[in-house]
Amino acid sequence: MNKTQKGAWSILIASLFLIVFGILLFTEVVILKSLFISLHRFIALLLVCFLVPYFIFLFKKQSSAEVESDERDSLIAKRAILVSFVSVWIMLAAVCIVPRFIVGYAGSVPVWVISLVNFSIFLVAMFIYSAAVLLQYGWGGKHHE
Repeated sequence: MNKTQKGAWSILIASLFLIVFGILLFTEVVILKSLFISLHRFIALLLVCFLVPYFIFLFKKQSSAEVESDERDSLIAKRAILVSFVSVWIMLAAVCIVPRFIVGYAGSVPVWVISLVNFSIFLVAMFIYSAAVLLQYGWGGKHHE
């Protein structure tokens, strides 16, 4: 597994974790109107359990002869960036249309929701980027063997 794949796996896991945590936090705060008391302990435990293996996994080379990247890696990264860019525009269009159906034409959305929406779009775009990288590595190269 090369450095690009390691980075894609780490981004995929981190963004998936943050998306699930954001949904959990949104449910607790907005829907249930409460916040579990040990939130800071929960976050600290997950960060320690995640960051230590993350850095070991990401920076450990399989062999000393492993190259940083090649032409195939850059081509895969360019295609994944294109897929992620298109997904951002689709999500931005959805974010502009969906509130109209939820709050109506005369309704208002709090200002703090805008930053949450932008951060959520960023997380989903990073998830899509890393999934596109991993899918291209999984599909490519099998017809040559």
